[in-house]
Amino acid sequence: MTGSRRFMSSKAKILVVDDQVAVTAMIRFLLARAGCETQGALDAEKALRLAQAQVFDLITLDVEMPVLNGFELFKRLKEISHLAETPIVFVAGNASIENQQRGLDLGAADFIEKPFEVQDFISRILSCMNQTACH
Repeated sequence: MTGSRRFMSSKAKILVVDDQVAVTAMIRFLLARAGCETQGALDAEKALRLAQAQVFDLITLDVEMPVLNGFELFKRLKEISHLAETPIVFVAGNASIENQQRGLDLGAADFIEKPFEVQDFISRILSCMNQTACH
């Protein structure tokens, strides 16, 4: 089932990956308020466990995380067959041109800089779930 069809028929399921507890909680709160179901992971290991066990309509990733950075985690997530077409959006504090280009070159659906404006964030995330590529 594609992300857009699933989104129309039930709550979109989003995995939020960020090593900062407060950021993960805030993003999950905003997405829940927008009608999405969320799960959070504070590290790559938990993110990979959740990703292997479940199907998500979208994944948000921080860039700078301990052990495995967001770019390396992105590659590992895309190797999971049922997530190969799942949009992944980087939500990162370090939104240098180099990081943005690297993320988009990997195939990220979008790259959102923290801090972000709430309505812009929500609209960009929802847009990514409803199309193959965005921004």
